Amino acid sequence: MRPTRHETMLKIAETIGERSTCCRRKVGCVLTDEHGRVLCVAHNGVAMDQPHCTDSPCLGANLPSGVGLDLCLAIHAEQNALAFCGDTMKIATCYVTASPCITCIKSLLNTSCKTIVFKEEYPHTEAAHLWQSAGRSWIHYG
Repeated sequence: MRPTRHETMLKIAETIGERSTCCRRKVGCVLTDEHGRVLCVAHNGVAMDQPHCTDSPCLGANLPSGVGLDLCLAIHAEQNALAFCGDTMKIATCYVTASPCITCIKSLLNTSCKTIVFKEEYPHTEAAHLWQSAGRSWIHYG
């Protein structure tokens, strides 16, 4: 049986997320256009040329998910995808392994993205509220 587009893109996001060097969570993100074509993929991790947390854990490495984000040196997968996307005004859907935090939602709201599809609920419930209050789709698929 042929997998759905959501299943396919979330599998790609999971595979990309395996490249993460964050000790707390491995997250992958796929941005697609209105035709379902991939615009960009990214995972979470420290900034370029910085030591990976798997080699030298940051201060947030052992904290629970969603807590102490300012102590964690990883850049979120969504932020990395937006930074490397050629045209953020072509984004229709963001596929991500964990639902975006409030900071990533604010960044995604400043694009043409209308739908977020994710597998795992992240503990920042205010992010979903902000996204949906803007009339955009929030899909827990998993």
